[in-house]
Amino acid sequence: MGVLYLLALLVSLTGMVVLDRRFRLFFWDDARRAAIILPVGILFFLVWDLFGIGLGIFFRGETAFMTGVQVAHELPVEEVFFLALLGYVTMNVFGAVRRVVERGAARAAAGAASATRREAGPGARDRHIDGEGAE
Repeated sequence: MGVLYLLALLVSLTGMVVLDRRFRLFFWDDARRAAIILPVGILFFLVWDLFGIGLGIFFRGETAFMTGVQVAHELPVEEVFFLALLGYVTMNVFGAVRRVVERGAARAAAGAASATRREAGPGARDRHIDGEGAE
């Protein structure tokens, strides 16, 4: 029972990989960038955790669902996997939102161009060139 939390984190990470692969959100969008961003984020939050532990703000809670293995004083191994999951979820959400926003902007631009062509009507360009539409 001491590995349930770690297993849950690994299953969740697997789900993030599957979503990423299916929708090309993070690693499958740009593997080089992702291979830099994810470890830097994990390292940042590990340092954050170590400062919190050093200041007495963070401490390891006792539970039967954890392995008991510690990376450092008061820092369980599950924390590293949790931070990886947190970073991966964040970047997948960022990739998905960016894609939705880009598609919306492209649709808006296409709609504006279409509306401009409809308002001008057929032959409007020719009339303006010939001077009929000029004021």
